[in-house]
Amino acid sequence: MSSLTTTVEPQQESAAPSRPRYKVTGWRVLRSEWAKLWSLRSTWITLTLGLLFLLAFGLIAAWQFESGGLDEDFDRSTAVDLSLFGVPFAQLALGVLGVLVTAGEYSTGMIRSTLAAVPRRLPVLWSKTALFGLVALLVGTVGAFVAYLVGNEFLSGTEAAQSLSDAGVARSLLGAGLYLGLIGVIGAGLGALLRSVAGGISVLVGALILVPGLTSLLPNSWEDNVSPYLPSTAGESMFALTHDASTLSPGAGLAVFLGWTVLVLAGAAYRLKRNDV
Repeated sequence: MSSLTTTVEPQQESAAPSRPRYKVTGWRVLRSEWAKLWSLRSTWITLTLGLLFLLAFGLIAAWQFESGGLDEDFDRSTAVDLSLFGVPFAQLALGVLGVLVTAGEYSTGMIRSTLAAVPRRLPVLWSKTALFGLVALLVGTVGAFVAYLVGNEFLSGTEAAQSLSDAGVARSLLGAGLYLGLIGVIGAGLGALLRSVAGGISVLVGALILVPGLTSLLPNSWEDNVSPYLPSTAGESMFALTHDASTLSPGAGLAVFLGWTVLVLAGAAYRLKRNDV
């Protein structure tokens, strides 16, 4: 009697195609946020509006001064004062775009995909704020210098004309660009903190425009002590050409404005780590 023996060979597991393993790094998070920033049509439109506000209002102010169309309050204005006339309008455009950069992802639900790809979360916030802050800084600085250089040509031969080498001129123009860059960071921080486009824009406009107006209702002694430390007033001290006893020096204004920026970013970071999306 013969026995039939069978040998069962171990089955080889089907080899699954290996997938490349990607590691989340700060550089890759920056690249992804860069791609998202420039893929939005609102980025191009709002940055163009911010630059246009900065140039148009500065040049119109210089042209009106040269033609005598401004009232006597502007008699002692300088080329820097007139060229930076559009900063309050440009800050609204850049601040609103900063809110959209972060709060827009919460509105569309895209933030869930973003944080699934970057579980540590905070690199997303730092990348968004740093990238947009640098873009706003570049747009603000270029706009301030172009408005000054072209506007100064209008003012040639008047008492307001200045040279770029005059004391404080370059510092004021660079300070205006830095101020607008930090406004962009604050806008992005408010969007991440409040997670609402409407809420972020409301708080931004209230802090920059409404609150300084409300301080005029305070007693004079209170107003003198409070007003210099408000975000917009401290920020204006960074690029103002002249200062008096009621305003901060450029260095002190920068320190106070940086403090407001850090405060907003700290609140946004705390909520991003603590709350679900």
